[in-house]
Amino acid sequence: MIHKIGLLIVRDNRVLLCRKSYGTDLLILPGGKPDEGETEEQALEREIMEELGTTVSAIEHFGNYEDDAAGEPRRVRISLYTGVLGGAPAASGEIAELVWFGAGDDRELVSPSIRRQILPDLLERGILR
Repeated sequence: MIHKIGLLIVRDNRVLLCRKSYGTDLLILPGGKPDEGETEEQALEREIMEELGTTVSAIEHFGNYEDDAAGEPRRVRISLYTGVLGGAPAASGEIAELVWFGAGDDRELVSPSIRRQILPDLLERGILR
């Protein structure tokens, strides 16, 4: 089981997703794995600076999701948080591209956990329309 921390940013009815420069072409949430001794919040702050080049504040736990990992034959458990970015996000580090993804966009482009768990939950909660 892979444990990842993800950040949920929604603007104009779209979710901020990333495409990594290696491993998989599927879109994933910004975030990553916690290092030894890090809290989930510390890991999220570090990963967002590395991947988006900005800070994140007002971090709040949103939910936990489990599904198949993107590009790997393993399962992933995602601890999803909301937060406020301290600046404009830009692809940085291992991130090749940022994509604002809407409910009507092609779900085959996103990871299994986003496609089967997270997007349906966002729609059910009325966060996306």
